[in-house]
Amino acid sequence: MNQIQPVQSLARGLAVIEAFSAERPEMSLSEVAEATGIPRAAARRFLHTLVQLGYAVTDGRAFRLTPRVLGLGYAYLSSQPLPERITPVLQELSDEVGESASASVLDGADVVYVARVQTRRIMHIAIGVGTRFPAAATSMGRVLLAGLEPGEAAALLDAHPVPALTPRTLTDPARVLRELQRVREAGWCLVDQELEDGLRSVAVPVHDAAGRVACALNVSLPVTGRDADAATAAERVLPALRAAAERAQAALTIPGRRPSR
Repeated sequence: MNQIQPVQSLARGLAVIEAFSAERPEMSLSEVAEATGIPRAAARRFLHTLVQLGYAVTDGRAFRLTPRVLGLGYAYLSSQPLPERITPVLQELSDEVGESASASVLDGADVVYVARVQTRRIMHIAIGVGTRFPAAATSMGRVLLAGLEPGEAAALLDAHPVPALTPRTLTDPARVLRELQRVREAGWCLVDQELEDGLRSVAVPVHDAAGRVACALNVSLPVTGRDADAATAAERVLPALRAAAERAQAALTIPGRRPSR
């Protein structure tokens, strides 16, 4: 069977859109070309095409995306049962433990948030649906990576080195792989201030009907007050997290079923 060749112009256009982020909401032509590895002339064509289509605007020097780009993400969310079915579960979980709760899926070496219920903001970075982080530096990401075959997880770590987001971040692939093995055996993950100082999170997997890890749930905790001790914090929220994962699994595997206690 002949392999279909990808359309390079489409791939490059999507790369231009993905180059924008919370850290880079506006970029010049040169910055876009550098971020994507696309020649300046081609980057200019892609940027001005996005402007003409309404996906970007420019003041003549800098470019930024418009809300129309959200429609691309909405096409995914509206076609998937996961966000709709899992949000009530997150709301119940958040109400029970008094903390923010999230759900995510794995996209390559990144974890992508698909649903979130926030009680208070304890991170400097705003998190919402579509937010991405390096999977290996997050509790949900490690749960999702642990659900892969060990060789597949190792290949991802080899191709995408883990950035040192804080002094505590595990960046050595061998250490991360050992942690993934521990997560597989334990069935849950605690990440303590590896994504951001002052923040820890606890995550568990949600399995589909075939037993594969479909997504992950987590609870975010501040490193203060009653949750100052990491082990105590995990013990406080883990039973509720596991119960929520069971409700989420039921909601995702039985057509039309709504999550309930």
